[in-house]
Amino acid sequence: MELASTIRHDGDGGVLDDLDTLEGATRWIRRQTGLLDSLTPAAEFIVDEELRDAVIGVRRAVRALFARVVSPAPPSPADAHRLMPAAEALTLLNTAAAREPVAPQLRWPAEGPPTAGLLSAEADPRVRLVAALARDAVDFLSGPERERLRACHAPRCVRYFVRSHGRQEWCKPSCGNRARVARHYERTRGAATDEGSRGP
Repeated sequence: MELASTIRHDGDGGVLDDLDTLEGATRWIRRQTGLLDSLTPAAEFIVDEELRDAVIGVRRAVRALFARVVSPAPPSPADAHRLMPAAEALTLLNTAAAREPVAPQLRWPAEGPPTAGLLSAEADPRVRLVAALARDAVDFLSGPERERLRACHAPRCVRYFVRSHGRQEWCKPSCGNRARVARHYERTRGAATDEGSRGP
């Protein structure tokens, strides 16, 4: 979800892309502490154009598959006009996930419960990062939360979100407020138009 949400409303009626520049992509990736392992401290992680393109490719695939999940409802308006075909998105996502050979590992400290992790045979942290993003997407799209995925259709919003209760229509309360204001405006404008057409 976080990768898909790097395309978002900018607060002024436009769309902001957190991965639009190398600096923006570096900032976003450094904040993803769960994806970066101890071998690569976040402060030292540098994004080049090749890595940025790979991350954007995974995001394009994820957003295309999100659009497929929410169908027949409309997809996010941010990229509805340029969605990658679903078959291409599946291939890209699976290929990215397979770039890192990993094996599950059980860790069981003396104190506390056991935890699971992945042991990687890949030395390049950039490959590990892209593969981890793809694996997270595969986990989400094959898991139970997929059924609750929705595109927010409040005015100017471009986010996907996981519905937390049955009647949730928008990704956050501010989007719900904007949608209600827009509906009220349309009703009052329609009523004024009807009055004007009837004349005195």
